[in-house]
Amino acid sequence: MDENTFTENFNNQRWPSKTFLCYMVERLDDENTATPLDEHKGFVRNKGRDEPGEPCHAELYFLEQIRSWNLDRNQHYRLTCFISWTPCYNCAQKLTTFLEENHHISLHIFASRIYTVDDSGSHQSGLRALQVRAGITIMTSEDFERCWVTFVDHKEKPFQPWEGLEVKSKKLCEELQAILRAQQN
Repeated sequence: MDENTFTENFNNQRWPSKTFLCYMVERLDDENTATPLDEHKGFVRNKGRDEPGEPCHAELYFLEQIRSWNLDRNQHYRLTCFISWTPCYNCAQKLTTFLEENHHISLHIFASRIYTVDDSGSHQSGLRALQVRAGITIMTSEDFERCWVTFVDHKEKPFQPWEGLEVKSKKLCEELQAILRAQQN
């Protein structure tokens, strides 16, 4: 992805209408060794209502990708995602179901910001359900840098944190922790 796409969509001070999901896969060879599978590294983005065809969330495109890889059920894999928004309720449910059906795959999600469009609060229960099967955290400066180095065509430029990144990350982390701790009704 180019630098501007990254900054426009992952800057946690902004509210873009797109969701980008960067992913990488590692095969866990034993307790201490992970082999990156570079053929399973890349990014997807959602298709919005204003685009031709049926709208689709980035997480659903990601699930299609994973299924197409036919990962060996006798091996163990770690999927790491950097996503510009936490999953909505429906996507969180679909990711949870996928992980329940695929015990050979673990998932950790690093999110730039929390999706809160749904006023009913169902996104919160979706995140709590997903947290049982996957790790979900808010991106820190180090996570943004890792995403930059791994997925951005940065032309050897180092990651430049934007003003307020750490303060906003800390605030969002506290919000996410409160959501994940809350009692489900």
